[in-house]
Amino acid sequence: MDQILLTKLSRVYNPKGNILHGIKKSDNGFVTFGEAYFSTVKYKEIKGWKMHKLMTLNLIVPNGNINIVTMDCRRTNLTEPNVMSFQIGESNYMRLTIPPNIYVAFQGISKATNLLLNIADMEHDPDEAENLPIDSFSYDWE
Repeated sequence: MDQILLTKLSRVYNPKGNILHGIKKSDNGFVTFGEAYFSTVKYKEIKGWKMHKLMTLNLIVPNGNINIVTMDCRRTNLTEPNVMSFQIGESNYMRLTIPPNIYVAFQGISKATNLLLNIADMEHDPDEAENLPIDSFSYDWE
């Protein structure tokens, strides 16, 4: 899989607390399991740019809403990336699958807690990712 994939997820109502589906091994976009971790993104704060060289990301926002922007330079260069933006979270419950070698940044858009879950296909390796300053790409976050 080398394409970004946006998958609608189901929310099952339960009067004692809802059930939010995440990912199954039979889902399109699932490669293998490496680790799962949560990250918070404060309101209007921006985290990024990060590019994983080997890791496939499966991003889910169970609380709040996050604007996720990708810069795909795989077939172009850093000055002419393919830009895509996705707002996912409580108001648009989806899973965003991002293959390796695509830069990604996040902005919290809810005033409450913006919680991001990454279900990755490999364990964290600090040598496997590349970080760039936020001004490395031109993007209007407003």
